[in-house]
Amino acid sequence: MSRTTTRTAVSPLTTEDAELLLTAARAAAEAAGVAVSVTVLDAGGHLLAFRRDDRAVLISGETSTRKAYTALQLNAPTAALTEAVLPGGPFHSLPTALDRPLLFIAGGLPVHRDGHLIGAVGIGGGAPEQDHGFGEAALETLGRAGSAA
Repeated sequence: MSRTTTRTAVSPLTTEDAELLLTAARAAAEAAGVAVSVTVLDAGGHLLAFRRDDRAVLISGETSTRKAYTALQLNAPTAALTEAVLPGGPFHSLPTALDRPLLFIAGGLPVHRDGHLIGAVGIGGGAPEQDHGFGEAALETLGRAGSAA
């Protein structure tokens, strides 16, 4: 006898969602007078969207991407991981499954829908606390858009 389990489908992160995250994060950064780069990845670590403000330093693009990969791989905001990477911390010598270096400073946030990890957003260019705040503002906007649908 086989047992059937009911599965609930979770809609993936779409390109429309990614554009909304980009727009919201950049709007929050612009309101604070900060030039940033924003990277959005889907649950598989594939690049869905990227945008760099022309005034942002070039390295902010790599930084935003590494923050997004870190948040996705560890399913946690990078702001919560800073202590873990210090010598003696649990992630100090953690190898990465995505063959990319991890970046443990604030600005990378996982994106969840219905309790499931569906992607990540990374922001680079401002102070770590600012980047984290811009990411939170973007996630709030995505949440409002999802509840309005």
